[in-house]
Amino acid sequence: MTDTQAQQRRSQPSDLVRHDWHRDEIEALFQLPFNELIFRAAQVHRQFFDPNAVQISTLLSIKTGACPEDCAYCPQSGHYNTDLEKEKLLEVEKVLEEARAARELGASRFCMGAAWRSPRQKDMPYVLDMVRQVKELGLETCMTLGMLTREDADQLAEAGLDYYNHNLDTSPEYYGQVITTRTYNDRLETLANVRDAGMKVCCGGIVGMGEERNDRAGLLQELANLPHHPESVPINMLIKIPGTPLENVEDLDSFEFIRTIAVARILMPAAHVRLSAGREDMNDETQALCFFAGANSIFYGERLLTTDNPEAQHDRALFERLGIHPLDPRVEASDESTEHALRADVAAQSAPWYDALQSGQTETAQH
Repeated sequence: MTDTQAQQRRSQPSDLVRHDWHRDEIEALFQLPFNELIFRAAQVHRQFFDPNAVQISTLLSIKTGACPEDCAYCPQSGHYNTDLEKEKLLEVEKVLEEARAARELGASRFCMGAAWRSPRQKDMPYVLDMVRQVKELGLETCMTLGMLTREDADQLAEAGLDYYNHNLDTSPEYYGQVITTRTYNDRLETLANVRDAGMKVCCGGIVGMGEERNDRAGLLQELANLPHHPESVPINMLIKIPGTPLENVEDLDSFEFIRTIAVARILMPAAHVRLSAGREDMNDETQALCFFAGANSIFYGERLLTTDNPEAQHDRALFERLGIHPLDPRVEASDESTEHALRADVAAQSAPWYDALQSGQTETAQH
């Protein structure tokens, strides 16, 4: 797709971007026959993006372990014995070395994560320097450092940080089963501080933590009904780490994971929906269906913070087999302004297939 074609996709307002989703509408989408759901998601995806382009990010842990939070899925929590070696904040030059390698592998965005409840003021000068120098390499920058005050967010924005990641993890109803040291409202407040500072938001969750389908619907509802949709929506499959409370949870069916991707695409059509943690255990066919259902971003490289990720060479081979190419970040449709300037024929088309609740109820009854 050329830059001109990408601009044409975003030339007129679209009524597909909503912030008022009801839970029963979302559950109706989940209940659709599988083929119908992913077809609808693919239709929405094509209205907003090149369906054969995938945005590539690389994630580096810049400070590992000893986190005071008790997130039940996380090997970096200081509450659990996972045999994870604790590491201090990386030196800036080491981060730049990793960023250069990521750029050579084709990444357009470099994400840096620290196992903190919130960043310490004594560490902020080093963090801000990382942002500035990684940007000088021509990469987009993203960080996840825990909770942010408004002052923290302003400093990061002034340094030029493009994205801030802060996941909601699950539905408000299930959240207390996973985390007790930080509230849901704490997370929402950080997201508001990031948005108010002018940065883009990367926010998603984790599925397969023992939650029910209505919790997956609840997570997506929270994300889709934010005042502005996150520009990036990572959907993680739980990686069961020995020593964490969730190490023996039942595996989530792969078709349910793909359904979650598809519903996320329909609810947040202008966002990049990212395949994140858990890709190591997904076969190529599952990933291909995720791409068809609207996933258009991945983490690329051998490590994802503290867990394995498919090797870059395998990803490149899969892309070649599927005819997928890396997304050019210059023609991304991810910022909020594009939500009101999208493809002319979107508004012109009546798109009766998109009436999620009505069609979902009808087809559920028929089947």
